[in-house]
Amino acid sequence: MTGKTHIVGGIAASLAYAQITNHDPVIMLGAGVIGALLPDICHGGSKIGRKLPLLSKLINMLFGHRTFTHSLLFLVIVASLLNAFIPNEAVKAGFLAGMVSHYILDMATKNGIKLLFPLSMTVRFPLTTRTGGGVENIVFSILSLLSFYFGYKAFSYYL
Repeated sequence: MTGKTHIVGGIAASLAYAQITNHDPVIMLGAGVIGALLPDICHGGSKIGRKLPLLSKLINMLFGHRTFTHSLLFLVIVASLLNAFIPNEAVKAGFLAGMVSHYILDMATKNGIKLLFPLSMTVRFPLTTRTGGGVENIVFSILSLLSFYFGYKAFSYYL
């Protein structure tokens, strides 16, 4: 999936999760977007890879794309680091919701992900699409609608 789809996926996931956790939706939204972009640090052409090119290149040289940073191992490491250094529960919850949304979206692509890294098994859904294709545009549209829905619910008490 492309960066814009991952961003809107992180928004939808974090705002949906905010509904059941009662964490601050503004904080979860921001953390969800960052979490949704983080797994692609292994790809130099990604939004986050372009912002941190040296780190991106190093991670790509060590692991390749859609391996370590798209795994449960990486998710657990990030969760542990967040737990150790970030006291705000909304930040942690939003960040992890964004990461999980990224994994799910990439499992819907033909290339899938190495969810169980270091095992070389690729995990993908039975029905997949290609990155940047017409189906991704439909997914983007649905996630956008969900973002508006959950955003309205999350922020309606501000009105």
